[in-house]
Amino acid sequence: MASIKFENVHKDYGSLRVLKPFSLEIEEGEFVILVGPSGCGKSTLLKILAGLEPASGGRILLDDRDVTDHAPGDRDIAMVFQNYALYPHVTVRGNIGFGLKMRGMKADEINKRVDDAAKMLGVSHLLDRKPKDLSGGQRQRVALGRAIVREPQAFLMDEPLSNLDAKLRVHMRAEISALHKRIGVTTVYVTHDQIEAMTMADRVVLMHDGVIQQIASPDSLFRQPSNLFAAGFIGSPGMNLLPATVTTDGDGLGVDVLGARISVEGKPCVDGQKLVVGLRPENIDLGPGKASFTVTPSLVESLGSEKYVYFSHGSHEVAQIVQRDGERTKGYIARISHLGGIPEHEELTLSFDPNELYMFDAKTENALA
Repeated sequence: MASIKFENVHKDYGSLRVLKPFSLEIEEGEFVILVGPSGCGKSTLLKILAGLEPASGGRILLDDRDVTDHAPGDRDIAMVFQNYALYPHVTVRGNIGFGLKMRGMKADEINKRVDDAAKMLGVSHLLDRKPKDLSGGQRQRVALGRAIVREPQAFLMDEPLSNLDAKLRVHMRAEISALHKRIGVTTVYVTHDQIEAMTMADRVVLMHDGVIQQIASPDSLFRQPSNLFAAGFIGSPGMNLLPATVTTDGDGLGVDVLGARISVEGKPCVDGQKLVVGLRPENIDLGPGKASFTVTPSLVESLGSEKYVYFSHGSHEVAQIVQRDGERTKGYIARISHLGGIPEHEELTLSFDPNELYMFDAKTENALA
């Protein structure tokens, strides 16, 4: 196992800077996930760490050993790819042991390591098959086995589950997490799926447009987003974001949120300041509460024990865009635990707890302390 350290690393393609300068330390044995939308730079970062792409500047250290200019084979890192990268004409045994064979390891030792890895991953009965005879999940296990037998200092995984169906992804998430706990190798994992990030990682590195937005545990990332991007990206459905202006009345500074007056006394804001107020869909309740408002739902989606209630409210100068079935529409969403029916196009009372609101400066997009 190895610790990993990035020091002011960045990546340019000509005049285009795709990865802004950043520093990051990953502890020995830690499971770190890089997450963000497509094109945010997470796969580029992983390729730089693997040695498949040169960094344009900065240093990369493995256990304080500078490997910035080392070839991939000299970094003692194993990588698992999105497309498995198995040799189609070679058996499972041959695929798992291929790297060891190229190193000149003796056949007995190769077979022992392959058998141990295959047993760990539950593919011992598949060792004589070819990749074409395997399911997607089995191929992914073989790819993992090829990485495990090398006994590297770190594992790098580039969206390893994206080619699997939804049910199998859930199963493989649990398998990879259990595998990491068993062998304890430092792991850097890339995904665009926030569910993978939130359920598997010790720490999450959230990226956007080549910039690291926040580094935190999954729980902290969800409960304490540092800016608007983190607030909107993490959570399903995404956080409702409502524009608001700080005003003064008899009770001091406050903002109007969905028709309710919410105090902002004690927060770092001033009269006239533009804010964006965040309210998670799951923090909206059906029926009256501490802060109540009425809406007429435009759509109600039933997920069994939960309902997604889509609605609009008032004439805000800025309206959130809700993504639904590939279409973008102005409005907000509530995620309500409710077994009964909720009528569409009829007035409905909803409520929220003001203590569960998030507040961001509209200009800097940073969270208020």
